[in-house]
Amino acid sequence: MATANNPVVSPRFAHKALRHWGERLIEGVLLLAASVAVATTVATIAVLAYESLSFFEHVPLLDFLTDTQWTIMFEDKHFGVLPLLAGTLTTTLVALVVAVPVGTITAIYLSEFAGHRTRETIKPVLELLAGIPTVVFGYFALLMVTPALQWFMPELPGFNMLGPGIVIGIMIIPYVSSVAEDAMRAVPMHMREGSYAMGATRLQTALKVVAPAATSGIVAAYILGISRAVGETMVVAVAAGQQPNFTFDPREPGATITAFIVQVALGDLPHGSLEYQSIFAVGLVLVLITLFFNVLGHLVRKRFREAY
Repeated sequence: MATANNPVVSPRFAHKALRHWGERLIEGVLLLAASVAVATTVATIAVLAYESLSFFEHVPLLDFLTDTQWTIMFEDKHFGVLPLLAGTLTTTLVALVVAVPVGTITAIYLSEFAGHRTRETIKPVLELLAGIPTVVFGYFALLMVTPALQWFMPELPGFNMLGPGIVIGIMIIPYVSSVAEDAMRAVPMHMREGSYAMGATRLQTALKVVAPAATSGIVAAYILGISRAVGETMVVAVAAGQQPNFTFDPREPGATITAFIVQVALGDLPHGSLEYQSIFAVGLVLVLITLFFNVLGHLVRKRFREAY
């Protein structure tokens, strides 16, 4: 019998209270997981910024951003990031010239034209392409793509930015096509049916109805591809030559930010030296480039969502 000091709680309410605490526990675990990701990002940027401050105490920021020579291994040392930045942007641009059209066409075909069996065959192949180790792509660029290009351009040196750029483009096609296809398949079917009712063909519907409606997702695919190309390391480290040249000619050898970081990290430079600290400065530049493209992609996606 219930008393004032020992009330009887209904089993139904006790069960609801237990379920409530279980949901709160799950929410806490999910929040902790999200916080770990955010904290890792913040900690990474903080470490890069802290180590970069020590570097910029000896190298003026203006010289770092405007000098066209990067010769930290020579007696006459120059710490201009422009050669590394030029190599990174050049290989990324070549990769996008390959990946954007091919990935977009592949996404349109898989979303609007391919049958179920064809789609279920092609998508695993693309996923397998994305799973190949990047060092394999690097030797593929050095031993297969560059010699093939030399058939058409005999003056092309053995180490150049064109071959690695093309291979990086092939490597990021699965990222572009997969995300873009998911965005297109998310377009409501009634938009396609309305287009067909107006007499449009499947190609016209795909290009003038589905693709514009999925623009935000397609832009997200492009941004993902850019971020992946900017951060690629092994392909350019193996096949681009690792020679910091301030040039945007893809036929010339070059070095990217990531390739330089690998070169220094695996070398014999002592920890704490100015040359070693330079990897944190260029790493911070790489993070800022990636952040810029992600913010730009967010703004573009937001604009297109409002438009459609």
